[in-house]
Amino acid sequence: LLPCRLYCEEAKDPKRRSCQTVLAEALDIVVRSFAPILPHLAEEVFQYIPYKKDSEGVFRTGWINASSAWKKPGMEEAIEGACAMRDSFLGSISGKNSLEYEVIIVIEPGLLFELMEALQAEETSSVSQLNEIMMASQTTLLSELPKETPSDANIIKGTFLINLEGGDICEQSSYKVIARPIAKAKCPRCRRYTAESSSTPCPRCLQVLAAGKGST
Repeated sequence: LLPCRLYCEEAKDPKRRSCQTVLAEALDIVVRSFAPILPHLAEEVFQYIPYKKDSEGVFRTGWINASSAWKKPGMEEAIEGACAMRDSFLGSISGKNSLEYEVIIVIEPGLLFELMEALQAEETSSVSQLNEIMMASQTTLLSELPKETPSDANIIKGTFLINLEGGDICEQSSYKVIARPIAKAKCPRCRRYTAESSSTPCPRCLQVLAAGKGST
């Protein structure tokens, strides 16, 4: 999930910047956590963080102070649900390159479907958060099986227990995952199979490259 956002998106793209923000916050918390038992290491790490200008040091800037803004209701359950579906997908392809596949996720309308929609607003996407978690080249989110699904398709079934508001909202939801080889070519830039030909970048990469040329 991280490499694609960091190295494939435009430098100022919100998805890339948000990833950098999360990594910076995680580093800050980890360093402050081990500072009492590894003070010299913590101080050295803190002094070499490039975006902390004129820092007073890890011991003069207080203890961990994580913002409540990081706690977004339902997001933890959405990520856990997506990871459960990813495990089903990866288990079905037996160690093969997951980028050579597209994934179809089928969930009946309900809370789990709404949580997945928070990770992917479009029906089909190669750049959504859901697709990044699935580690595929393309992910399609549906509420029912496609009519053209072959009778011999390998459909992996699973369930996920949603527990929100301390147990006040509890729902057992079922899902289906279908993995099939993707028909598109490998993008020479992002390495996903989302290009029309192996010699031409995919639409997302073409857009990023065009934006880069326009800013120079």
